[in-house]
Amino acid sequence: MGFGGISIWNLLIILAIIVLLFGTKKLRGIGTDLGSAIKGFRSSIKDEEQKDDAELKAETKPAQIAEQTKPAAETSNQHTTDKDKV
Repeated sequence: MGFGGISIWNLLIILAIIVLLFGTKKLRGIGTDLGSAIKGFRSSIKDEEQKDDAELKAETKPAQIAEQTKPAAETSNQHTTDKDKV
């Protein structure tokens, strides 16, 4: 048995009927259009993900810089207090 009780022979008969109804040229055109639509959809999703990643990086950079400067300021204060103790 094939897909959900449909055998391979039933699928081949359905495929033959579709080819007879539409013809190979029209099916090729439909396949090409469908393929280009899927390719466009995938590229737009990828572009949107890259855009979101770039925005996320842009938002996190100032926060990371602020975090990096905080410890530097704290350590410089510690050094001065160590000198003052001596």
